[in-house]
Amino acid sequence: MAKIKVADYIIDFYAKIGVDKIFVVYGAANGHLIDAFSRNKKTDYVAVLHEQAGGFAAEGYAKVKGNKIPGVAIATSGPGGMNFVTPAGNCFYDSVPVVFITGQVNSNFLRPDPSVRQIGFQEADMCSIFKSITKYTKLVLDPSSIKYELEYSLYLATNGRPGPVLLDIPVNIQSAEIDPDKLDGFKVPTSDINAISSDQLDSKLEKLFLDIQKSTRPVFLIGGGVKSAEAIDELHELGNILEIPMFPTWNALDVVTSDYKHYCGRVGTYGGAGRNFGIQNSDLLISIGSRVSGRITGGNVKTFAREAKKYMIDVDPGVLKKEFQQVPFDENINCDAKIFINSFKDYLIKKKYKTETKKNVWLKKCLEWKKTYDPVKQHYYKNTNIVQPYVFIRELSKKMKKNDIFVADCGGNIVTCNHSFETQKGQRYFTNNGNSPMGFSFSGAIGAFFADPSRKIVCVIGDGGMNMNIQELQTIKNYKIKIKTIILNNHIYGITKAFQETNFDGQSEACGPIGYSPPDFIEISKAYGMKTLTINNNSEIEEKINELLMSDESIVVDVNCHEYHTYEPRVIGWSTPIEQMFPYIDKKEFRENMYIEPTDGWENPTMPKNLKKDDSGSA
Repeated sequence: MAKIKVADYIIDFYAKIGVDKIFVVYGAANGHLIDAFSRNKKTDYVAVLHEQAGGFAAEGYAKVKGNKIPGVAIATSGPGGMNFVTPAGNCFYDSVPVVFITGQVNSNFLRPDPSVRQIGFQEADMCSIFKSITKYTKLVLDPSSIKYELEYSLYLATNGRPGPVLLDIPVNIQSAEIDPDKLDGFKVPTSDINAISSDQLDSKLEKLFLDIQKSTRPVFLIGGGVKSAEAIDELHELGNILEIPMFPTWNALDVVTSDYKHYCGRVGTYGGAGRNFGIQNSDLLISIGSRVSGRITGGNVKTFAREAKKYMIDVDPGVLKKEFQQVPFDENINCDAKIFINSFKDYLIKKKYKTETKKNVWLKKCLEWKKTYDPVKQHYYKNTNIVQPYVFIRELSKKMKKNDIFVADCGGNIVTCNHSFETQKGQRYFTNNGNSPMGFSFSGAIGAFFADPSRKIVCVIGDGGMNMNIQELQTIKNYKIKIKTIILNNHIYGITKAFQETNFDGQSEACGPIGYSPPDFIEISKAYGMKTLTINNNSEIEEKINELLMSDESIVVDVNCHEYHTYEPRVIGWSTPIEQMFPYIDKKEFRENMYIEPTDGWENPTMPKNLKKDDSGSA
């Protein structure tokens, strides 16, 4: 075979595995890589305006494509590559397979030792910078190693617990010529990703089966690992056999969807529907594919599901080590979610399992809590003089279809969405939860569009987040990208404003409206040639949602939320158990909802500093 440039081999490698769009910002140090696209008809680049946006787009692309086709983003050396730090952190903490490729200065100009700060122009040690937020980093100095590095990094990115990798490639290595037939590749291990033997798994399943039989209040806690394992249908089948209440983490809202018959609400410090009563009153907790973060447990971790026997099933052995668990789990099973779910489903069928009446009563109670404690209160609908964001998001969710993709941002914006948006099976609903940077959803939605242009893409973002990557309006214009961008504009940094008022009496104006205030997004969007829409009060919501969803072009919608920053229910303080959510319900009602003993001091819950006790709504 004729010799080709390393750069051509790299681009062709990703084209062959199905990556049809790669996100780039051009620079001298990645010039050979970008030039290689001109000789490849199976993939193309998308030239974004900022490397951070390109990294976010690659994440959105990977989340829609599925676990075996990664997102890919290319930047130049120095500051270009450094702008990938936040996107790499996103993918590391949310377990997303993305390959970040950075151009590097000519290898002859690399510093010979860490004691030398820099030799080449825009030289930077990318591997050291990215080491803590990737599964693998490699400075490629041998052209003949390129096949191995591409195959090995792809394997790591897409297997086990998925995650990002970084390849740093000097310009002279990119331009070097190689014979593809003479390259050595990576040999994929013959053992599967299931880290537990079949005998061990059978023993664990038997133990779990016995515990389920003894339990009267079992629950599932379902994390994003079920989605990574592509086991959504299998999970629903398992749930239909067991008829156990299911609670999704924020990374699994499109796994256990709102229309699933055993979905019983959302959990954590901003728990939403059900106010955490189901998970806190459980006597058996089965967690699949979740690391069970502090956002789920609350600060007082000892009070989390405190009377439940706890099982954790995860592909990542690190989160299963009891010495590393904030909440110790009684049984830890190192297993791929799909293998576990299918194995347990087969086990139950073999045992001819039937749900007992007592468990049906428990499921009914959890469903009742979900309905009773819906955060979208009816009185929110009555004030037509403003846009109540919870009402807007709930009504938007009613209008969206089963094949649509919904991408949300962070802070108050994501709390609003996760409290209010009711998902349907078949929809994709995602943000970035682990790193949770402002501005992700706008660029993530661009990536989602390129992953599947046939689906309707709706992006919701706050005014603060929209300022972070607003330049990508030009990318939307350049590529005729059809996404609906909805700005929940409350003219302040809402979630931090609420935090400030709760903890610091709200004296500083850094969160707005003086220290921060947004520009006129409609005028800016028009300058980019975008179609625009404004919504100023509740009475306009239905008509304007219909208009934006029916539009066959990109549209930017400014939803005027009038400084709204009341994201409730929520947990106040580090000592409060997550079933005690503010605004506090009547004490008698709270006590009647507790199957287990409340914690000491429950009658006098922690209050925000800017409220008196009689302002809480508690009797």
